[in-house]
Amino acid sequence: MEGICPGQRTGLRKVNSSNVTGIKFAAVLGLQIGGNSAKVAVLNDQKLRLDNADWAVIVVAASSSFSGPFVNPADSKLDPTSIALNTLNFARNLTYDQLKAAHLDDYQRLFYRLTIQLSRGLKDDTHGSLTENERLKEAFGEETSADRVKSFSIDEDPSLVELLFQYGRYLLISCSRPGTQISNLQGIWSQDVAPAWDAAPHLNINLQMNYWPALPCNLSECQEPLFDFLTSLAVNGSKTAKVNYNSSGWVTHHVTDIWAKSSAFLKNPKHAVWPMGGAWLCTHLWEHYQFSLDKGLLENKAYPLLEGCASFLVEWLIEGPGGYLQTNPSTSPEHAFVAPDGQPASVSCSTTMDISIIREVFLAVLLSAEVLGKSDTDLVKNVKKALPRLPPIQIARDRTIMEWALDFQDPEVHHRHLSHLFGLFPGHTITLEKNSDVCEAVANTLYKRGEDGPGWSTTWKMALWARLFSSENAYNMILKLITLVPPGEKVDFEGGLYNNLWTAHPPFQIDANFGFTAAVAEMLVQSTLNDLYLLPALPRDKWPRGCVKGLKARGDMTVNICWDEGELQEVMLWSNHRNSVTRLHYGAQSTTIRVCGGTIYKINRGLKCLDSWPLGK
Repeated sequence: MEGICPGQRTGLRKVNSSNVTGIKFAAVLGLQIGGNSAKVAVLNDQKLRLDNADWAVIVVAASSSFSGPFVNPADSKLDPTSIALNTLNFARNLTYDQLKAAHLDDYQRLFYRLTIQLSRGLKDDTHGSLTENERLKEAFGEETSADRVKSFSIDEDPSLVELLFQYGRYLLISCSRPGTQISNLQGIWSQDVAPAWDAAPHLNINLQMNYWPALPCNLSECQEPLFDFLTSLAVNGSKTAKVNYNSSGWVTHHVTDIWAKSSAFLKNPKHAVWPMGGAWLCTHLWEHYQFSLDKGLLENKAYPLLEGCASFLVEWLIEGPGGYLQTNPSTSPEHAFVAPDGQPASVSCSTTMDISIIREVFLAVLLSAEVLGKSDTDLVKNVKKALPRLPPIQIARDRTIMEWALDFQDPEVHHRHLSHLFGLFPGHTITLEKNSDVCEAVANTLYKRGEDGPGWSTTWKMALWARLFSSENAYNMILKLITLVPPGEKVDFEGGLYNNLWTAHPPFQIDANFGFTAAVAEMLVQSTLNDLYLLPALPRDKWPRGCVKGLKARGDMTVNICWDEGELQEVMLWSNHRNSVTRLHYGAQSTTIRVCGGTIYKINRGLKCLDSWPLGK
């Protein structure tokens, strides 16, 4: 199969050229059959007919002429047919067993870094003596996934939560690997030539959520395409910053594409006026360092991107009331408010999300500069001056978090976005320890927003409740998500799961599958570079027994936790390289432990270290 994509999508703005060429693509199919009298025939150039075959192996290879976001398809030197044929010929030199073994080695090397088991309690005691396959078979039986989702509201089967957790990791492994494109709005699973929203990466939550599980769930390599894409965004974003804003640095708005589009979205201002997409993505760079302590990546890739982003943000901020710096114009993604004249509006100044993201980026720049010994640059000095002048989180008259700089009336209190809560999650500038009054207002905001919403909104609420250590509310969002949505239909609150366990929007988006995995991880382990919180939002009455092995924490820490009767039983933790002093927290208990790189520590329910031994023994 060979073809060329149209140079412009039907219905979009016409291009001033009569010779626009799209991406070329090709796919080839190879067939191997066995049997003394096996025969194959091609019928009408459309079908293969096999007779008397004992076995058959079908190999498909596909390729395109896409040469990166900065190469016009017409100028690409890649020949997709030759590439696909070369791949096919290489595969045909291998047996089926060799191909499968290579696949399993590649996949399982990532997948089996982390295991999880959640149990109801005493009636699940037999699980301890079963193998993983036996346990899964016993749990799943002959039920379909649709049957299991239907019955969850009655049986609340924790093994379905396990499955959904690992499914998110499986999907990320499958769609985002070094050398591939980023995971977009529908991953690699879109069934449509022209999918909803073009399946384009959206930078006001969706693309970021796709990568939330990568670090805590031990799949850091899966983030590489995101960082490669960020590098391309910065190239185009520097042009957008100069042309649209007369600014240095780089900027990206809320919808991008495979060509690393950075300019504003041509739609309603509540979608278009939001130059914070690249800044939000930049927080993933500092997060990656915190988990990996990879100084090389921080210096060579992450910090230059952070510098460019912060350069734009410093110039974007202007003097506002009370001596504070403000962003203007400013929107809260996809939401509107009632203006003082009673009219609907969406553009104001200094939305809470703008300021929260900028604060997070500025802190990342300062901390990165300290690690790299670059704290004396003009940019760092400017960031240090600007940071304390950012307006604080404000609490509204109804004791919720204010979404805009003024306490505007909200015409849609159950809006799906939770942008003004960014500072709690995925950010880190709001914490229970330091901002108890703000956290109380966050909880009020979540109650006001309600539990309804599309899948990604549901899983974001899960993670936010987990950060508030509210296991009951986090678990309620699990109950909300695990609701069956028949194909082609929807439920009243726009969320739920399809038969194949994809999360519903509708239409289909893949982001909530990843958000669910990340949120469950937050329920079990939370961390800073200096603190490790064990089972902070465990729903003890729902999962009284369990064990998770291989979760990652900041500071290059790997954590195994087992619990029984709703209480911590044992922790094992280690860091590959770093020597550190870590504060362990479990409920009201806390203690300090000195961790030496390359050593495993065994800790009991009282947070006392029982034993230690070298990693690898």
